Amino acid sequence: MGKITKYLNQLIVGNVFDTPEILEAYSTDRSVLKIKPKFVAFPESTEDIRKLMRFFNQIAAKEIPVSVTARGTGLDEGGADLSSGGLVISTEKLNRMLEIDPRERLVRVQAGITLRELNTALSVSGLTIPIGGHNNDTIGGLISNTPVDDSAGKYGGIESFVERVEVILANGECLQTSRLKKYNIAKKATEKSLEGDIYRKISKLLKTNAELVSEMSKNPTHDYSGYPAIVKLQYKDTLDLMPLFFGAQGTLGVISEVILKAVPLSKRPSRVVATFKELDAALEFAHKVKSLRPRKINFYDLKIIQEARESGKNLDGVIRKLEDGFVVLVSFDGRINSCVKKVANIQKEFPRNTKFIFETPENRLILNEFENALAAYLNSAKSSERVPILTDFYLPARNVSGFLKDLKVLEQKLDLDLALFGSYATSIYSLRPKFNLEDKDFNKKAATFLRAGAYIIDRQDGKLAGGTPEGRLKAVVTNTNMKDAEQILYSEVKRIFDQNNILNPDVKLGANSKFTLTHFRSTSLPKIML
Repeated sequence: MGKITKYLNQLIVGNVFDTPEILEAYSTDRSVLKIKPKFVAFPESTEDIRKLMRFFNQIAAKEIPVSVTARGTGLDEGGADLSSGGLVISTEKLNRMLEIDPRERLVRVQAGITLRELNTALSVSGLTIPIGGHNNDTIGGLISNTPVDDSAGKYGGIESFVERVEVILANGECLQTSRLKKYNIAKKATEKSLEGDIYRKISKLLKTNAELVSEMSKNPTHDYSGYPAIVKLQYKDTLDLMPLFFGAQGTLGVISEVILKAVPLSKRPSRVVATFKELDAALEFAHKVKSLRPRKINFYDLKIIQEARESGKNLDGVIRKLEDGFVVLVSFDGRINSCVKKVANIQKEFPRNTKFIFETPENRLILNEFENALAAYLNSAKSSERVPILTDFYLPARNVSGFLKDLKVLEQKLDLDLALFGSYATSIYSLRPKFNLEDKDFNKKAATFLRAGAYIIDRQDGKLAGGTPEGRLKAVVTNTNMKDAEQILYSEVKRIFDQNNILNPDVKLGANSKFTLTHFRSTSLPKIML
């Protein structure tokens, strides 16, 4: 154990490790990257995080910079959970629900609590946070990565449920967000602290760039690269810093506590599965049911379901025996009977050879098996891995057909199996082709796929970082394509919050293409990505 590790263990109640086994375990997330940290800390309180940040900020001021990365359960697919030779702060011990107000439907939690843990606790009071993300995502991680989940088309995603956040700033100060009026903003700006500095400089930045911010707010880009939520900070004469932390990936501060607004538990969802030979028919059906405001509308290339069947899934009772085609899964959790009747009427508009399956108690288990088909597909590769290189991108509904035409050309050119899946309701899609990570040319092939895929996404008016922020991986493309004025604005935001550039400095705007592309993994991860 090194001297710094010993000192840090004396400094905090939790533990800090530098043992090879632990560093190795935290050198990967769910991305294609592998980057080993120097230290991994397990704080047991907000005060522990404050002490860690204060220490590393102080040594950075003495020109000894060490990067600090906050990490929940390590499910990020863009490499933002990794630290390049620095400190990883794991929030896994900060996983308590601190208080709940069932009458107001408010709950205060530590950032490391998972979605499953939180919703299990809330269910006792008949409440829930209806996010369709991974059950093992932490609340802090959901805020930092702001994934556009399958249910976001109806419920709006994690942003719709967060009332306030508590953030540990780069120098160890604790910032509690709230919407402040003009008088309170001026009062905060006079404080001799980093928080005061932030309020003063952000207010000035917004004033100086008022025209740019106004233009950005009028033209939503469906793009989480940079800090686009800056357009949401001001409302009339008020200012709230909270939106900046959505999608910031730990580059502006470490989220320690969160207050969320829960909603009543809804009824058990009812599902409809429809199989189509032709793309246009599948898209027409998805478009028609979208007006019924379902919980989700998931879209799959039939090749995904076929591969799941080959892995042992019994899906003959759900989908037609087609060689190719498309499957649409619709799930309703409100006005279920009315919606299902309307879907039955929509069914009459399609050819009889289009197969529709409406959920009943008798076929519920079969539909559960169908919903697990994607997990089977993602984890079925034996000597290779379906790595997340081109995932969670935005694609407008009007251009899905054009994108698939471009995709066929790309599939032949790169000799890859490119089956599209995603959410029609949110317009967020993914591609997960097989790659052999032990192939000596894997890095080159993967980088080519990333750039070529990003090109056709852009060609079809899509956005590479439309469903999740850019992290390290997507930044290879987004940092090059970002408008100069926006990049300058976002860089200034980063400097205001993190003067010594220690908070995840190699992520988002600070990502280095060469570093990223030379740190691809050469071995597969355990296949647990569901």
